[in-house]
Amino acid sequence: MARNTQVTADHNAPSITQILAKFVATHPSKGWSDAVDHEAHRTFMNWLGCAVGAAHHEAADAALAAVNMLQPAPQASVLGRSEKVDMASAALINGITSHTFDFDDTHLKTIIHPAGPVASAVLALAEHTGSTGREVIDALVLGIDVSCRVGNAMYPDHYDRGWHITGSTGTLGAAAACARLLKLDEHKTAMALGIAASQPIGMREQFGTMTKPFHPGAAARAGLMSALLASQGFTASPKALEAPRGMMQTVSTKNDWSEITSELGQRFEISFNSYKPFACGIVIHPSIDACAQLRKQGVTPDQVERIELKVHSLVLELTGKKEPQDGLQAKFSVYHGCAAGLTFGYAAEEEFSDDIVTRDDMVALRRKVVATVDDSIDEASADVTAVLHDGRRVHVFVEHAIGSLQNPMSDTQLEAKFQGMADTILGAGRTSELIKACWAVGTAANVKALVALAAPERR
Repeated sequence: MARNTQVTADHNAPSITQILAKFVATHPSKGWSDAVDHEAHRTFMNWLGCAVGAAHHEAADAALAAVNMLQPAPQASVLGRSEKVDMASAALINGITSHTFDFDDTHLKTIIHPAGPVASAVLALAEHTGSTGREVIDALVLGIDVSCRVGNAMYPDHYDRGWHITGSTGTLGAAAACARLLKLDEHKTAMALGIAASQPIGMREQFGTMTKPFHPGAAARAGLMSALLASQGFTASPKALEAPRGMMQTVSTKNDWSEITSELGQRFEISFNSYKPFACGIVIHPSIDACAQLRKQGVTPDQVERIELKVHSLVLELTGKKEPQDGLQAKFSVYHGCAAGLTFGYAAEEEFSDDIVTRDDMVALRRKVVATVDDSIDEASADVTAVLHDGRRVHVFVEHAIGSLQNPMSDTQLEAKFQGMADTILGAGRTSELIKACWAVGTAANVKALVALAAPERR
């Protein structure tokens, strides 16, 4: 019986793989504005703080135990811990920890968390090879540009199909960044991208489990290995990204090639990065912000009869868990987010701990949240009304939550966030030193001193 092999495909796509390879291999060092370079340092610092903060989470313990079964050579550090493992395993574990709290950066146009795969791969490789801090920042900017431009081209179809876009595009970004760090030429950089194109990672079904943070870690490891393979002459299709049966046309029916080629080398996607003040899915942030504002206006949980929440349908699609059973599930519960915002006025990692998620008062308050879909509201906004027992109605509409591009976290707020995650792991003094090293990484002769600061002091 003959198979119908006809596919709807673009057979005239531009040479995306080659275009990106040339860009990564030849773009000048620090070939962007000071503002872009500062954003790269903010991205690096935020990523590092998230990785250190989750260093002793049970997911990190399990991943490290599994890696150690392979008896890895001590090439690179596990951030926030004293152990060293091979480069690929360090990329994996640091990628996992950087996303475990769901507190990392977000490219809002695509909901990609770009630093996790790229920075985790780059720092592991740089520590082993002795790369300079400038080379690390250059690789970070270029790798994130690759992953986010590919994401721009495929979003939202790729994401709507169920792919976790952070992992699927992050593999490409990590490969590009590591190729840059290894100083591969255009041909070998194209091969690295081609190898990575056969390894898109991550399904949205895994949200709320340890496997969600595994996605950026696995993408970091796959991207690093792709670059290492290419450096040794391993080959791939020169049109692995754009071909009719290449990665992009296989995993998405939407491929806007202009999103990749337009202003390439002039506009840098890291400029559109944002940072989370709350340790959960980004679409919950407006609701938390609104409930925190209700609290500032004097509304307390005991006064509340119900909380009327109006949000875009995507919010409930992604974070509609009404009865989360643990902290990981609560990160995908807008109901818990509202309860945390009203109860505490914020929602850092502690507010998503198992103990708080299962606390009786939090369960009771979550059940008072009545969420309805209103697609006239932007997915980055929230409309919240607290209906009180005395009949009063207190209303807050958040158009742009704190942490968004329109209402960004300041450098001082990012430092405070870093301290909140790392102080208990490293100690306050060491954390302050590490923050200074992050701001100065672009001028560092190598990154080994910075990495050493990211490990607890030996006693």
